[in-house]
Amino acid sequence: MALQRPPRIAIGPEPDATFGQAVTAGGGVVVPVDTDPDALVWTAMPEGFPDALPASVRWVQIPSAGVEQWLARGIVKAHPQVRWTCGAGAYSATVAEHALTLLLAGVRALPQHLAARAWTPEAFSGHIGTLRGSTVAIIGAGGVGRALIPMLMPFGATALAVNRSGRPVPGAAETIPVDRIDEIWPVADHVVLAAPATAATEHMIGADEFAAMKPSSWLINVARGTLVDTDALVVALRDGTIAGAGLDVVDPEPLPDGHPLWSLTNAMITPHDANPATVWVPAYADRVTENVTRFASGVDLLAEIDIGAGY
Repeated sequence: MALQRPPRIAIGPEPDATFGQAVTAGGGVVVPVDTDPDALVWTAMPEGFPDALPASVRWVQIPSAGVEQWLARGIVKAHPQVRWTCGAGAYSATVAEHALTLLLAGVRALPQHLAARAWTPEAFSGHIGTLRGSTVAIIGAGGVGRALIPMLMPFGATALAVNRSGRPVPGAAETIPVDRIDEIWPVADHVVLAAPATAATEHMIGADEFAAMKPSSWLINVARGTLVDTDALVVALRDGTIAGAGLDVVDPEPLPDGHPLWSLTNAMITPHDANPATVWVPAYADRVTENVTRFASGVDLLAEIDIGAGY
């Protein structure tokens, strides 16, 4: 139901000019959290989130695309009057771009080239491949996966999408439901993980899956580290079971100094910065503006969290 006045929006944990402007642009009015706001826009991670929401709050917006920390801490939970939305989809293009960067770098043997200290082209000839004509399996064809598919097309790669329902994903040559995921390991040339972290996806890739993949395959993970059995990944990389891995997320995270992954030349690691602050802040501000507009109009909000599903 549409509000009969501009929505009163509190911003936490501290007032912020960027997000204040975003609220105003959406037709809202910024108010302190202790003055009966209609909604709360949170701009930080879970630490510091209030133990109790004002009774007047009907909607809470959080910045994270993944919500497992918020659920585990009991912050995001079923409530008879509060709707929860996250940042899912707001950062998709940026994260997809990072996934493509890691994939291209791996296929073109950039890690080996960057480590070289002599002009020895023969050392790389067996490691350099191409995306042209390859099949890239995207596990979790949500916002990031759907953004990645058109990015792959100019390189002549074919996308194979995996989702829960099996409903066709635009641009994918084929969409496979997750209960048939074992079909993709031997046919995909490379695998990109973009699925949410849930109990069902924990360690969805381990020793058996690596053994079923092509030895020339690169695994790219821009989702959550828990989707991969890290110990099994280390063995697969050491043994050449797969060609390499590009990881923006790991388990454990942060990856400790001295962890075996750091010493493997076929492991590329970026410190969970596929969506840096220079990019996520304006993207999140745009999401806030859109959802404030929707909240005021009484229409569906973007990226409403399904608490039962875990994302």
